[in-house]
Amino acid sequence: MDTQHALAAFAALSQETRLRIVRLLVTAGPAGLAAGAVAEAVGASSSTVSFHLSHLERAGLIASRREARSIIYSAAYPALSALIGFLMHDCCQGHPEVCGPSVAISCLPSKDKAHV
Repeated sequence: MDTQHALAAFAALSQETRLRIVRLLVTAGPAGLAAGAVAEAVGASSSTVSFHLSHLERAGLIASRREARSIIYSAAYPALSALIGFLMHDCCQGHPEVCGPSVAISCLPSKDKAHV
């Protein structure tokens, strides 16, 4: 991931509703969620969620697909991984023990993590 893509992704995530949507879709897994379910889960109107979903999709952080009459949204795991990789690229500088705890924490089940 280059700097411009990272900036676009961080800009998309810098709004509370969009960050909540991404976290919700990451939790939902590859099956994703219908737009209406996303709106209900984040407590926002359909039009508001549609705006935020479009913004996240343009940033490449989520993907959409049509299933019958619904649009299903899911996290774009490769893009999210690339964003994390962008942040962590030079973290250990030859000392992998520095980054090890960060990687281990990101893989814990949610009940074991402190939510920010």
